[in-house]
Amino acid sequence: MQVISHIIKGQSVDNNDRYQDVFNPATGKVTGQVALASTKTVEQAIAAAKEAFPAWRATPPLKRAQIMYRFKQLLEDNKEKICALLTAEHGKVTDDAMGELARGIENVEYACGAPELLKGEHSRNVGPNIDSWSEFQPLGVVAGITPFNFPAMVPLWMYPMAIACGNTFILKPSERNPSAPRLVAELLQEAGLPDGVFNLVNGDKEAVDCLLTNPDVQAISFVGSTPIAEYIYSTGAAHGKRVQALGGAKNHAIIMPDADIDNAVNALMGAAYGSCGERCMAISVAVCIGDKIADEVVSQMKGKLAQLRVGNGMVPGQEMGPVITSQQLNRITGLISEGVEAGADLVYDGRNLQTRDDETGFFLGGCLFDNVTTDMSIYKEEIFGPVLCVVRAKSMEEGMQMINDHEYGNGTCLFTRDGEAARYFSDHIQVGMVGINVPLPVPSAYHSFGGWKRSLFGDLSAYGPDSVRFYTRRKTITQRWPSSGVREGAQFAFPS
Repeated sequence: MQVISHIIKGQSVDNNDRYQDVFNPATGKVTGQVALASTKTVEQAIAAAKEAFPAWRATPPLKRAQIMYRFKQLLEDNKEKICALLTAEHGKVTDDAMGELARGIENVEYACGAPELLKGEHSRNVGPNIDSWSEFQPLGVVAGITPFNFPAMVPLWMYPMAIACGNTFILKPSERNPSAPRLVAELLQEAGLPDGVFNLVNGDKEAVDCLLTNPDVQAISFVGSTPIAEYIYSTGAAHGKRVQALGGAKNHAIIMPDADIDNAVNALMGAAYGSCGERCMAISVAVCIGDKIADEVVSQMKGKLAQLRVGNGMVPGQEMGPVITSQQLNRITGLISEGVEAGADLVYDGRNLQTRDDETGFFLGGCLFDNVTTDMSIYKEEIFGPVLCVVRAKSMEEGMQMINDHEYGNGTCLFTRDGEAARYFSDHIQVGMVGINVPLPVPSAYHSFGGWKRSLFGDLSAYGPDSVRFYTRRKTITQRWPSSGVREGAQFAFPS
């Protein structure tokens, strides 16, 4: 049976750590095992990164960027292999896996611009014969802890820019689907990255806690659920680290009476059920303004759910695969039952989904609730599954108040033809990423990704311009060269 090991200082490392089974969620069968790093193994990776840092810091940004260019090409050359691993261990359909990788590659492209992005500012003669300038210097050893739902894309949010900025990096990917991150790491080594600049350790809480508390780790990037994000932020900050921790979401879409309902429903289908709802940007609440709009949306959604093609993501033509584990399946179905008990109308029940005989994995069909209220658990909690809740409101302002009152503020969307409404919504909604007729407003690589409220802990968002600031420290240098032979007396006033 295949064992997925760590990569430390350019070498495959096992250390006889603990092991955990890796499953194909479409079949429910074990396909391999992953080594779970002990504290000793993580410390070995940290030591390798620390050793590699001085030489890598001194490497010119242009040479770092050239490695990123080669890395980008290798990712494109091997996209079919990478995406096959994504589907085999996550379950998402192949087209979705291709989209994930493409968005990750965009971040590598952005990191290729490091020579430009790391340029500081310069001011001549800020005082008599005094020049001042700023530099952006790397932090040292930094680490990323990434989730199961985007095992290729989210790590690529982090380490390409961190490395291009001159840091050394330790990645702790999800232990549920470790093969794609491992292959991508091998491609980074093939691109010519010096040994020790990038290290990969698989693991669980023991590995995470070592990264959070080891004094040689200067910064932590995290994407995952809000309870864990809060733990990562508080523990890392308590140990003097710079931390960005992206947490959970409950993303609402408001459908206005003037919206193009056909297009809105098609958008909701993809945004709610794509990747089986296992996206932090998934739309999980549709706020319909008025009963007429709600009735039309529910009617159309029911018809489309009946046609939704659910099955093994490797089979051409499928639109939705399984959820990641049996535990996740049980959690989702438990929340569905809570919604029914609370009085919501389960107008389409995907729990009785029939799949092919060889598809015995963790499947759940799309589910649709109507008449959901804000006191229900299915409204409050991040379900992270193929469940859409329809809430009825009398006005856009009432719908916006629901969104602003929710503890999460990751993404949201407004479907409308009214420019005034769109502008008002964009200005006043308390959410970090806003779409107007765009259900998944994930920023492009040259912007930054991050929510508000309990969806983000830390001051800087992921990737884009914020990533340059997160992975560097600004240093401002002011210098003066007095004229030869000039002698000056002491100055006791504050310089101005």
